[in-house]
Amino acid sequence: MSRIPPDAKCVFKGIIFDVWQWPQTMFDGSVEIFEGIRRSSTVSVFALDGNDILYCRQQQPDSKPFLSLFGGRIDAGEAPLEAAKRELLEESGLASDDWILIHTYTSPGKIEWQNNYFVARDCRKVTEPRPDAGEKIECLRAPLAEFLTRIVADPAFRGKDLKQELFSALDPAKAEALTALLLGKSKIR
Repeated sequence: MSRIPPDAKCVFKGIIFDVWQWPQTMFDGSVEIFEGIRRSSTVSVFALDGNDILYCRQQQPDSKPFLSLFGGRIDAGEAPLEAAKRELLEESGLASDDWILIHTYTSPGKIEWQNNYFVARDCRKVTEPRPDAGEKIECLRAPLAEFLTRIVADPAFRGKDLKQELFSALDPAKAEALTALLLGKSKIR
């Protein structure tokens, strides 16, 4: 659901971010200009090979190296699943025939953005990675239990919204449910 009203005007159109403004009536009857930001939706992929999760150490020209799932922006006209498959293939050379959308994170506040989390099970190498010119990507692997406890807790792991979800899984019952979901032994509730 859009938090930017339909009568808002786009005052800046960027590559990733667009800034919108609109008049907003205050409680005393006065009018102020409000702003909101809209950015491209993204995808993140839990790539699994058996009970191992495949993830990456990545660096972009404007950042220090960080750990993350494979993923990126959804292109105009592209469905989230198509983007997830494309990003996984580009960044890792991996493909899967077993995909499931497990969560869609919607940012709070004045930035409209969604990140769609997919699981890709039984991943297999089909080509060499072809990262974008602004990406240095090293593919890594860890047992799922280690990923959920050690890797996600690493300060270099990117994905604040994901960390919150995964840390809640440290409760033994939640960890068991999340592991079953990721490995395909459970249905989404």
